[in-house]
Amino acid sequence: MRIYANCPPGTLADKGRQGFTLRALVDPLVASLTYVLALLAFRGNWDRADTVLLVGMFLLLYPGCVPFNRFTLPVAARLLLPCAAILALFVTVRWLQGRPVAEGGSFELDAGVAGTVLLPLVLLGMHAVTPRLAPHLRRRSADTPVIIVGISSASARFAAAIRSGEVEGQRLVACFEDRNPGRTHAPASLCVTGGIADVADYVKRNPGGIIYISLPMASQPRVLALLEQLRDTTASVCFIPDIFVADLIQGRIETVAGLPVVSVCDTPFRGTEGVMKRALDIVVTLAALPLALPLMLGIALAIRLTSPGPVIFKQRRYGLDGKEILVWKFRTMRTIEDGDGSYRQVTRDDDRVTALGRVLRRTSLDELPQLLNVLAGSMSLVGPRPHALAVNEHYRKVIPGYMIRHKVRPGITGWAQVNGYRGGDDLDAMRKRTEYDLAYLRSWTLGLDLLILARTARMLVAGDPKAF
Repeated sequence: MRIYANCPPGTLADKGRQGFTLRALVDPLVASLTYVLALLAFRGNWDRADTVLLVGMFLLLYPGCVPFNRFTLPVAARLLLPCAAILALFVTVRWLQGRPVAEGGSFELDAGVAGTVLLPLVLLGMHAVTPRLAPHLRRRSADTPVIIVGISSASARFAAAIRSGEVEGQRLVACFEDRNPGRTHAPASLCVTGGIADVADYVKRNPGGIIYISLPMASQPRVLALLEQLRDTTASVCFIPDIFVADLIQGRIETVAGLPVVSVCDTPFRGTEGVMKRALDIVVTLAALPLALPLMLGIALAIRLTSPGPVIFKQRRYGLDGKEILVWKFRTMRTIEDGDGSYRQVTRDDDRVTALGRVLRRTSLDELPQLLNVLAGSMSLVGPRPHALAVNEHYRKVIPGYMIRHKVRPGITGWAQVNGYRGGDDLDAMRKRTEYDLAYLRSWTLGLDLLILARTARMLVAGDPKAF
């Protein structure tokens, strides 16, 4: 949850990691095989709903980014979140089919077994066993020796990752740096073997490794000279770009027209991720509408009968990419502010709020019309909450990174709201809300969206003390 560039750096996506494609497929394939075997064992036939579930299961688990060399409680949680999402998908598909999820008080013994019992047990069991197998598999193949040239925050982190076993199949053997340890702020565990001029001779005496160069671009002559010397060796040469001086939002390395491009600030919803996010919005919204529409009609009638004015309150706010959208809410106040030129935050016991409006705001039922915004595509179920235009224009000037919130569709609920940062337009409250919104952009997964929706539902039932 960081905004400022002088904070500890974020991480880059590991899509270039050796063996990534194979690793990414293991969990989805194991889950798919488990589901198919469960169907064959308990039902023996296949229908269209099973195809939908199988595709959804694969998308929810791909890419399988859970490590195989360690098993901890956070690792288990990362496995259980998509399993919970798969269960929700199973129940939704059965409901849309008009088929009961349970008969005679018990789950059907086919997809129910795969979704609720076998699937998480198989995945947890596999990841609990693999850390014990990994050392034996590693012994069958010699680790590749690694040399780091240039000590920086990025290379120090990389060295620590190698030593902790996160970079499998590689072993740090030497570091080379011209500067003294006091200037590099290198950790004591990172011993310097020699200067940069010594690298080529060392590699000739110890062939067959990988050299990671982590020198700033200002050192271009030194880099070119080193590369020229290494042409006479058989070592593989890679660069570790020290781009962590910037605070990364969905940082990744990719190629465009054959050229390497480093993404420093980007949306998490490109390609498959964007399709999955939109699919979740549509499925959950359509599932909620049969319950929400009668309630919305009742609220609309109550507003019409208890106070003069329109039933729906519309306000222009910033949406995806900072473009203006029209957000719908039930009217809860006697006055209507467009939020463009000026905006006054609603306070507790605000005399502008109607008696019915207090109930709607306290229960968050005034937000129900935004389900139509979600279906129209201008909003999402989960994302940074949209603010009035006047609020945006003020805080974009005083909070660095504030407008990055708009790299995704705004949401009905968000990570900030379920962590207690709902309401309040003072600088400290808005700064904290922005931190949580940017943390959501950095860390987005479909499982995180489901967690936020679950915590929102709990808050609606238990009540939110900050809702007034």
